[in-house]
Amino acid sequence: MLDRTYLRENTEEVRSALENRGADVDLDEILDIDERWRELKARGDDLRHDRNEITQKIGELVAEGKDEKREEAIERSRELKDEIETVESEAGELQTELQERLLEVPNVPHESVPLGLEERHNVEDRRWGFDDLRELPEEITPHYDLGEEMDIIDEERGAKTTGSGFYFLKGDGARLEHALIQFMMDVHREQGYVDLFPPIPVKSASMRGTGQLPKFADDAFRLGGSNEETYDEEDLWLCPTAEVPVTNMYANEILLKDDLPLKHQAYTPNFRREAGEHGTETRGIVRVHQFNKVELVNFVEPEESYDRLEGLLDEAEEVLRRLGLPYRILELCTGDLTFSSAKTYDIEVWAPGDDFEDGPEEGGRWLEVSSASNFEDYQARRAGLRYRPERHESAEYLHTLNASGLALPRVMVAILEYYQNEDGTVTIPEVLRPYMGDREVLESLEKVGESALGAGERE
Repeated sequence: MLDRTYLRENTEEVRSALENRGADVDLDEILDIDERWRELKARGDDLRHDRNEITQKIGELVAEGKDEKREEAIERSRELKDEIETVESEAGELQTELQERLLEVPNVPHESVPLGLEERHNVEDRRWGFDDLRELPEEITPHYDLGEEMDIIDEERGAKTTGSGFYFLKGDGARLEHALIQFMMDVHREQGYVDLFPPIPVKSASMRGTGQLPKFADDAFRLGGSNEETYDEEDLWLCPTAEVPVTNMYANEILLKDDLPLKHQAYTPNFRREAGEHGTETRGIVRVHQFNKVELVNFVEPEESYDRLEGLLDEAEEVLRRLGLPYRILELCTGDLTFSSAKTYDIEVWAPGDDFEDGPEEGGRWLEVSSASNFEDYQARRAGLRYRPERHESAEYLHTLNASGLALPRVMVAILEYYQNEDGTVTIPEVLRPYMGDREVLESLEKVGESALGAGERE
């Protein structure tokens, strides 16, 4: 969250930043609550000072034997005690309200972030891999048709067992997914990342710490099925991204300067309600409710965070470079930033199987596989993440960053479409072959059950 002192001292800067984001936040009301809280706090301090003086005076009156004045002083002390309790109660209510309202204020974009309220205002930074494209078939079968034909992606049975937006991977589809996870983690291990395998359910406090709550409660899967506007601290949520448990594993702790930079990677399944609800992805595995992802989380000193952002971006890109998949880098505009981010780069892989309006000159479409973000101290303030620059110095808030390294389903889509051959087979990228028994081509499965029969045979 933003520091309330920063809000008071930089009101117009924050107001402008919120307008650039298109954020609907009543900043004046928040500042009014803060002012009333500070007035009550000052009033409470004065009352406690007065009561301390009277307490001291009571002792003097006792020593002097002035019983009547002593009783008057005791009565006044009781009145002040009641006033203090009333003021502190009101101040506590305002403090709670202020904290809740501050949680609804998004981060302030870095000055280098392009201005704009819509996705079309994002700035393309560069492309990779288009100067040396492999020879593609004249007609490319979209991944959802190819996956069904090869029987390596089964959406119908996934919907039957769980619901729309869920699917089975079978045979080489499942094996390719496992290979990608291990390959990605091996790449990031080379880059100095420490492996984690975090818990999948996370507390409300953890969701709040990274910015998922309260704003995105409706997008998350709450254990028990409740999805009301309010939530309890004891609620558990299915992990929407490994960013949540990994960032919060150090919540309310103080790290040392020697610990930083701290780089963790974690593979988790991820669960999101919002995916697939917009009617734009009714087939395939581009927009689904459950997906696998390798997440990269960094904890750094504040002065290092923007250099680290560039390094983090390069570390995520390395996966696509080794896979030989063409991609581009977008710098997100102010209105397209995530709630907690101060600056974000998106990595979008090219999938040539569908011809979309936003595709490159070669056709196909762009699929986001990673967002590399610097949150500065925004998450650190929410989660209590601090470090001590020197052992004798006061603790300060550190900076957090993360990126997907990468999100699996869309990488799978890109491989099935970009490495597709004229005969309908799919070449396995060379770097993945050691993870797949040194095979070069994905194999189809023989379908089972009556679905494998033709219409005449079923009759």
